[in-house]
Amino acid sequence: MKEHILFIIDGLPGGGAENVTIRLCHGLSQRGYQVTLLSLAEKCDYAIPADIELLIDADSYHGLFYRQTELKRRANSMDKTLQALFARKGIPALIVSNLHKTDRIVALSKQLADKNIWYCIHGIFSQSYLGNKKGFSRWLKQKKIQKVYQGKNIITVSNAAGQDLIENIKIVPNQLKTIYNPFDIQEIRTLASENNPYQKQDYLLHIGRFHQVKRHDRLLEAFALADLPCKLLIAGQGSSEVTSNIKNKIVALNLENKVSLIGFLANPFPVIKDAKAVVLSSDSEGLGNVLVESLICNTPIVSTNCLGGISEIMEGELAGYKSELNSASLAEKMRLAYFNPPKITPNMYQKFDIDEVIRQYISLI
Repeated sequence: MKEHILFIIDGLPGGGAENVTIRLCHGLSQRGYQVTLLSLAEKCDYAIPADIELLIDADSYHGLFYRQTELKRRANSMDKTLQALFARKGIPALIVSNLHKTDRIVALSKQLADKNIWYCIHGIFSQSYLGNKKGFSRWLKQKKIQKVYQGKNIITVSNAAGQDLIENIKIVPNQLKTIYNPFDIQEIRTLASENNPYQKQDYLLHIGRFHQVKRHDRLLEAFALADLPCKLLIAGQGSSEVTSNIKNKIVALNLENKVSLIGFLANPFPVIKDAKAVVLSSDSEGLGNVLVESLICNTPIVSTNCLGGISEIMEGELAGYKSELNSASLAEKMRLAYFNPPKITPNMYQKFDIDEVIRQYISLI
């Protein structure tokens, strides 16, 4: 058995970063590494492969000063779990922390202080965390982010995410590496051949967590303007507030008969494979995982030309299907993809193949 590798994440709800983390764990385990996945919350919407040891260290405190003591309290709790893990399996040769909340807890850990730890950035921080802040509030949030990452080893899932961290957040990392998210091309194609309950429908598809940055309002306005002879399926989940906003927007645009909210999909690939196009409408995307998955399924893609890794996916002919950040331009690209789809070739997604990505992670040991 090869070295021990530890991944840490703040829960496993149905999101892109969570799915990527599980995929990496499984890929490394298949190549002979001892892999532990430590989740800092009970929530798990994914099936965890049997070759991954899943540990859960959830926070059960609900007393006074919950928010004020949260990070230190959770770091102390995590350290006890790590101490027992290290005694049993040895010190990991590589530790990867995923998502900002996790990173804030991990940065306070005593057990991890002198270990080979890398922080993986999955998004565009200036947009996700500073986008709606101004003045002192913005300055304070930036300082908090800097405190976590300054002088650390950092992985970003796109060149754009790394550039944003340095230029807009003013982070000076110890090391910075771009490693794209991994995609198991053969497995995706196998999963895509399973049953699709929407197969008999003609539809565009949007997949993404229900969050303001995904701009479902823009998506719905664009679909209304595009006036296509098909439906729009929206897959994903999120807070009751954002879900309610999406439902209200559908009603306001008189799209009740043309738009369906289909929830979280454990296996989205059959639905992706049969879509006329997969559409993203975001203000920012760390990479844009679903776009790569769509190309592997031979499905056309449309996206706003937003901050992040979109342009690292949509090159060459695909660049013509990027819209400006407004509903009219997005509607135009929806129509283009529907009536004049691009010819998709393997070279459009080969650099995201899991074998190449795993090799780059192993090089961090």
